[in-house]
Amino acid sequence: MGKIVIVDYGMGNIHSVSKAFAHIKASVKVSDKPEDIKKASGLVLPGVGAFGDAIKQLKARKLYMPVKEAGKAGKPILGICLGMQLLMAHSEEFGSHKGFGFIKGKVVRFTGKMKIPHMGWNNIMVQDKKNPVIKGINDNAEVYFVHSYYTLPEDKKDTLCVTDYAGVKFASAVSRGNIFGFQFHPEKSGEKMLKIYKNFNKLVENQER
Repeated sequence: MGKIVIVDYGMGNIHSVSKAFAHIKASVKVSDKPEDIKKASGLVLPGVGAFGDAIKQLKARKLYMPVKEAGKAGKPILGICLGMQLLMAHSEEFGSHKGFGFIKGKVVRFTGKMKIPHMGWNNIMVQDKKNPVIKGINDNAEVYFVHSYYTLPEDKKDTLCVTDYAGVKFASAVSRGNIFGFQFHPEKSGEKMLKIYKNFNKLVENQER
């Protein structure tokens, strides 16, 4: 039986994410080995830092293609913070960089009179309450953010949650088929938000049956 693999490409909040999955008693493994990613039933892409550096690291460690193939094969993939941004087609962070392209759209910087980064607690407005990964999460729930860039999905149907920061409404979660992304940190957003990881784990378990 496969398990969830947390992809270690040297730029993630690996420890806090793996601890959160261990807390909900999910079967997870942290790995930087391409063969582990190929065998996995589901993948988690955490991330802290710059988009271009992350893609560079994924490619240098030969992890980019196994992740891309897993997504194409229909395996559940969960991106957190920078990991969510990597799911998009491209980013404008320090130049132009190609992402995985699981979800059409781009990553752009906040512009305006707001404080950057967007850091601390803010609310989410759930757009698709039937989505299995968000089951049990209340509309208008408070969650924890740390980011200067945000995603602009081309198709509104790919936006799972919306958050308003200083008048800018952005996609704080995305979803398309087997692909899920959260801009906020469920593992830093209190016990209730660990439900997202539980839901993802359930999706992976159901797929294995």
